[in-house]
Amino acid sequence: MSRIGKSPVTIPSGVEVTLNGTTVSVKGPKGTLTQEIDSCVTVTIEDNVITFSRESDAPAHRAKHGLYRSLINNMVIGVSEGYKKALEVVGVGYRATATGQLLELSLGYSHPIAIELPSEIKVSAETLKGKAPVVTLESFDKQLIGQVAAKIRSLRKPEPYKGKGVRFVGEEIRRKAGKAAGKK
Repeated sequence: MSRIGKSPVTIPSGVEVTLNGTTVSVKGPKGTLTQEIDSCVTVTIEDNVITFSRESDAPAHRAKHGLYRSLINNMVIGVSEGYKKALEVVGVGYRATATGQLLELSLGYSHPIAIELPSEIKVSAETLKGKAPVVTLESFDKQLIGQVAAKIRSLRKPEPYKGKGVRFVGEEIRRKAGKAAGKK
């Protein structure tokens, strides 16, 4: 049996989980999320605990067992605590400014890049003297915040020679030696 699928999800206080056929809705202080669940996985809610079971040991059913448990767990954590991602903009002349839901990035191209973020995400950009600008994203939807953060990172991925680009805070970049290291 799936180790992830077997473990139950406890519902914290202030979070309301409703099951309507194959749709699970999670409502909390930060927001509301819904997820459609495949019919091969059965969800039961009793005594503030959500448990998941599957109808057979077929590989597709085993995979979905753990998947839906993780998705529901992420929803419960998101509406109660929320998620936060921080991106670092490293490079000479690279800047980031946030006004409302608009994030404007200067990443060494001939033009600044403006990104309109979804209303579920709160964005802030902080620039300290002598340090790289940091863009912080906050949301209750883990899938959405991950997708938006990956999109921002893809605008200028960190390059391996100088490390310039957009990276997650704490991300390790594998550095390469330049051409001069090969001459001898």
